Amino acid sequence: MEKQPLENQTLYAELLEQLRALDAIRSIGFLEGSFVQKIVKGEPYIYFQRYDASGAKRQLYVGRKTESLSELIAKYQQEKQEFAPDLSGIERLCAQLRVGGALMTDHASARVVKQLAESGVFRLGGVLVGTHAYIAIGNNLGVRWEHAGIRTRDIDIASRRTAELELILPRIEVDIPSVLESLKMGFFPIPQLDHSHPSTSFMIRGNKMRIDFLTEQHGQETKPVYIPRFKTAAQPLLFMDFLLEEKIPSVVVDGGGVLVNVPSPARFAIHKMIIAQERTAENHVKRDKDFQQAYQVLSVLQDERPGDITLAIENAIKRGRGWENRIYTGIKELNKRFGFLLTQR
Repeated sequence: MEKQPLENQTLYAELLEQLRALDAIRSIGFLEGSFVQKIVKGEPYIYFQRYDASGAKRQLYVGRKTESLSELIAKYQQEKQEFAPDLSGIERLCAQLRVGGALMTDHASARVVKQLAESGVFRLGGVLVGTHAYIAIGNNLGVRWEHAGIRTRDIDIASRRTAELELILPRIEVDIPSVLESLKMGFFPIPQLDHSHPSTSFMIRGNKMRIDFLTEQHGQETKPVYIPRFKTAAQPLLFMDFLLEEKIPSVVVDGGGVLVNVPSPARFAIHKMIIAQERTAENHVKRDKDFQQAYQVLSVLQDERPGDITLAIENAIKRGRGWENRIYTGIKELNKRFGFLLTQR
């Protein structure tokens, strides 16, 4: 891998800071659309008009025009004007990052992630994992990965079964199937209409894009687990609890920037090293990719933040002998494949 120019690293840090600040003060001014008035039987009624992800115009009934509603509309117009320069600035930063050689996410995937983000998935504890997280982590660490041209259309979203926020606001939820349907990209659930095995994945016919929803595994369970706040099921996987315990804010960059959660780089790398060992011989391509990603992330951290690796390994080893064995077997494999010098038993 190679370091991105210092200017790029500075631009990315500014982009992340701006997106976090805007998310913290997110308000009515962020809504994309406009209020329109209709006269029905001589009375004025207000609708909120916007274009969804498919480009279709939608109108949401707000209510009969009143003084308080007029004040709300005035507030919306004022805030929209105030935030316009910030949103324009974010687009400019993303354009500068593209020119500077930052790691970019393909437009179709970024479009899906953006829709999920705007619906609140990441505010409710969703975490982007897999290769798209690997791309985002590269920008966080200020590097360009080797083989960065290799892209995947798979989008993996993981979450704990109960988000921290649910303990405070238990009624907040996101209807993920409806969110994907609103994109008008042709997503359909897999498998379909099987109540004994609810869908944890969505695909597009004739397209390689696929979205998988994942969660931590409890005991020996293998059946999908329904996540009420997302109105969809998630596939429980071993070792996922380790990955989800420590997340950081990051940005998916294409023409714009989308604020997401990704695993901490050290845990991402250790997790990749562990699951690579669980791959069967038939999955040797994915096994090689897992070890490659683990090696590249750990190489950066070993040079710049070795303490992060130490803490992640210590946390994993405390989980039991099986974890410890996988950690040191994985380290030996990295040393064998890449000549990567990391402490062994």
